[in-house]
Amino acid sequence: MSNPDQIQRILFDDLDIRGVLVGLDKTYQDILALHEYPPAIRNALGEMLAAVALLSTTLKFEGRLLLQAQGSGNVSALMVEVNNKRQCRGIARYEGKIDDNASIIDLIGDGHLVITIEPETGQRYQGIVPLEKTTLGDCLTDYFIRSEQLPTQIHLVADENRAAGFLLQVMPAAGTAENDWGHIEQIGATLKAEELLTLDNETLLFRLFHQEKCRLYEPDSVEFKCDCSRERSANTLLFMTQDELLEIIEKQGLIDVGCQFCHAHYTFDETDIRAMFSDSAHVPKSDQIH
Repeated sequence: MSNPDQIQRILFDDLDIRGVLVGLDKTYQDILALHEYPPAIRNALGEMLAAVALLSTTLKFEGRLLLQAQGSGNVSALMVEVNNKRQCRGIARYEGKIDDNASIIDLIGDGHLVITIEPETGQRYQGIVPLEKTTLGDCLTDYFIRSEQLPTQIHLVADENRAAGFLLQVMPAAGTAENDWGHIEQIGATLKAEELLTLDNETLLFRLFHQEKCRLYEPDSVEFKCDCSRERSANTLLFMTQDELLEIIEKQGLIDVGCQFCHAHYTFDETDIRAMFSDSAHVPKSDQIH
């Protein structure tokens, strides 16, 4: 029986190597329930969600981490986010007929991943990951080896019910890690997708590393939660001028800003727009429609 929605770190007592296991059940289903995606899109989004949850374990600050795939294929964009509270959301954009058996690399085509780290205070960081390998996990593995100079192994898998991920990585500034890595990497490479989807973390850890001194940290819970808000929606309108916005209201009566992730809607009338430009910190409260 697999674990509930959680991120769980693995501690190796005698090795300068870290491990992380991620399992997403309800989180994954809550996100899928908002959109009618074909099976291949659902699985691709599941792999992306598992990936961003794994990557979130590197966050040591308040903020968010975004993972976005862009390319020339039928899927123009896959985007997932997680914040420091382990709250996830995700969305896909695609057109045309989607092959049910297509992999995420097939769907994206010639393209790349963008990893964006947005701390609430401090500088924004972006990394570009070429989609040059046959799996998303291998693309991210290659990124860490090339850009971060950290030997890494990443497994990602998703089906119609669950998404899961597994990461092994040499710890930065480690002492003996490189000597140990070859052995641990070989063991990790024996992991099967079915095992990652179905086994609980304790069983999985024992199957892989019963000859090592290692244990699981207490898990961190993961959930779907969209952090859209009326204030953030108002901020997107500020890219237009007051006159442009008032002209739209004159034609339409209201401005409706919809969240593409959760389908919440925020409406703004003439009074709201004038208040935004007289004092941008004040956005009058209005009804949110789901």
